[in-house]
Amino acid sequence: PIYRILTPYVNEALLALECGIPAAVIDRVGQAFGMPVGPIELTDMVGLDVSLHVGRVLAGALQRQVPEVLIKLVDQKKLGRKSGEGFYVWREGKPVKAEAPQIDAPEDLEDRLILPMLNEAVACLRERVIEDADLLDAGAIFATGFAPFRGGPLQYARARGIANVTARLEELAQRHGERFRPDPGWQTFSA
Repeated sequence: PIYRILTPYVNEALLALECGIPAAVIDRVGQAFGMPVGPIELTDMVGLDVSLHVGRVLAGALQRQVPEVLIKLVDQKKLGRKSGEGFYVWREGKPVKAEAPQIDAPEDLEDRLILPMLNEAVACLRERVIEDADLLDAGAIFATGFAPFRGGPLQYARARGIANVTARLEELAQRHGERFRPDPGWQTFSA
């Protein structure tokens, strides 16, 4: 379930990048939420080829789309840190980030990045990919770097309020597409 939870975070970041939001702004939003690195930098660290492979497997299984920017960079052999260039140019093991302080993130970007992770976590419970919410949260923290102080995606959903999360997912679905539609598992998770 770890890749299933992490992939929507990365994919939404790449879709935001395709819409013109600078990588540094997207990463700043992820880190402000509490993630150890932003989703764009994380993709470069993992390797764009690895991210593309995982993205294609999950896209086929879950009827999702792989962001074109990822395909294009892999075709250009820009694989991230290991090739010296991906979304960022890498020097001495660190990304060179063009700062964009004058550009504010869209007000909904944090929710666009984070809420799909919560939605996917609930889907994993509903499908019985994993049956224990606490184990899922622990796995998300230790394997994906989900903001530890938030207690994991399901604990964060509880703290924020299930009704708030599902209502916001509905808003995002209306504004940005079906990928945000709340999973049916929210009905039993909230009970």
